[in-house]
Amino acid sequence: MKRILAATAAMLVAVSATACGSGDGGGSGDKNKIVFSYWGSDSRQKLTEAAIAKFEEKNPSIKVEGDFSDFDSYYEKLATKTAAGDAPDVMSIEIRALAEYSSRGTIADLNGKVTTTDLDQSVLKAGQVDGKQYAIPTGVNAFPMIVNKKAVEKAGQKVPDDKTWTWDDYISLAQKITAKNGGKTWGTEYNENPAFLQIFAGQKGEPFYKDGKVGVSEQTVKDWWTLLQKIIDTKAGPSAAKMLETGTKPDQALLVTKESAFGSWWSNQLDALTKGSGEELDLLRMPKSPGATASGMFLQPAMYYTISARTEKTAAAQKFVDFLVNDPDAGAILLSDRGLPTNAKVVTAIKGKLSPADQKVLAFMDSIKGELSPVVVPPKGATEMEDILKRATDSVLFGKATPDAAAKTFITEANNSLSQ
Repeated sequence: MKRILAATAAMLVAVSATACGSGDGGGSGDKNKIVFSYWGSDSRQKLTEAAIAKFEEKNPSIKVEGDFSDFDSYYEKLATKTAAGDAPDVMSIEIRALAEYSSRGTIADLNGKVTTTDLDQSVLKAGQVDGKQYAIPTGVNAFPMIVNKKAVEKAGQKVPDDKTWTWDDYISLAQKITAKNGGKTWGTEYNENPAFLQIFAGQKGEPFYKDGKVGVSEQTVKDWWTLLQKIIDTKAGPSAAKMLETGTKPDQALLVTKESAFGSWWSNQLDALTKGSGEELDLLRMPKSPGATASGMFLQPAMYYTISARTEKTAAAQKFVDFLVNDPDAGAILLSDRGLPTNAKVVTAIKGKLSPADQKVLAFMDSIKGELSPVVVPPKGATEMEDILKRATDSVLFGKATPDAAAKTFITEANNSLSQ
């Protein structure tokens, strides 16, 4: 995540800023107008505006103004508004920002303020810091392996048993697919997302975070880089330079351009990957390290709804969040865009409206729920983790640093970020 340090600095100023907060509802002066900030794609914006319209239809005394941004500029814009005492009444944040925002007094404790009876209580805990419910999860994700079965079978191979396959099985299969297609279709693309490392480390019994610091050992980070390097060296997947070109957005995925048979993405991205590729894609458990007793896979809220600690429109803001997570009408519009809903009644109500891809996600999540590690809220400073890990990973894959040196740099930089 870019520019988070600047955004965090602005948040520090916000704590001592004027106490009026977002009391004017974004400067409109409307008694019951609230501002809702969120990030995403054009399709998310359309879905959200439709949900807002439905809420206003059911609550004609409340006006909701959507404050939309793309992800790259979202936190910087949010920090600027917060520092100016003009924080949105309802704010979307992600798990890596939760400890930061709650500790700065930016968001309110929602315990008893939003109905949570029908929400998955284990997931709900992922919105808590020091026993206070600062955030309500929008829905849940996992980070599985995505496969184009047709591409695998076209290469004369079989889709593996995802309950037993290992990392070596995965690389060997991907290598065969690449070879069969003469390099036109890679066996796999790979992802430098911290979620991938977290799963790999979890299989070795190491948590990503422990006691406010990085819990992953230098050796495990190096072993993970060895795995990525093996994918490149065996031509199971493309070069680091090719992967750098594709970026981290689903619409640029090699699965979408039909240049790869496998790839790791968040489960709520399956629908976009499926539509973008025009192919039928499926979800698999991630491969395991030999002898691993845990899958390493974990649940994670796609994002959260939070309410400004300084809003003077508390009742309206609470009613809006309650609608988003508990009302089947909201669920029928938003579907899985912010992860599969954690409200069982909403899921039951909208199941028939889910796309075939989302139906697969629902079935997959149900099948692996007993294998998933519980959600852990990262400590303050975790917002920088993706950038720190990417810099270290690229330095190794592009041959600019040795794994030993890069691992030490990663652990040092990561812990420095977490200690701020």
